[in-house]
Amino acid sequence: MSLPAAWVDRIFEKLALTYGRDFLGRYEGLDLNAVKSDWAHELSGFFSHPSAIAHALDNLPDRAPSVVDFRKIARMAPVPEAPRIEHSPAGKERIAAELARVAPALQRRITVDSRDWARRIMSRHEGGDRRITRAQLAMATDALRGAA
Repeated sequence: MSLPAAWVDRIFEKLALTYGRDFLGRYEGLDLNAVKSDWAHELSGFFSHPSAIAHALDNLPDRAPSVVDFRKIARMAPVPEAPRIEHSPAGKERIAAELARVAPALQRRITVDSRDWARRIMSRHEGGDRRITRAQLAMATDALRGAA
């Protein structure tokens, strides 16, 4: 996503005030809106990192930067530190309560027969379903033969 026009306008204001004609003269004879659109496109990766733009504006070089120079400065911005999630160890009471809550599910035994699919195919075949392919029938027969 390109930078918003308001951001690019602010960048241009700062660079024009800092460098004057050295900056603006670089684009003399060009459509300034097209130049700003190019800057918005070239700096699009910083939309979600406005602090990098601020870093570039706070660390301008001695000479008026091009968009490529400005982007390089923005890329050197320090990476913001990720927020840390603080946690405290669970107490014995909380552990006991959680275990009591999940104990019924742990005690239940869920039985799943892995050959149910084969029984369904055989049942459909025996019921006269003509959509069962030979390959399906062979695989179901093999699976059920292995169960015996």
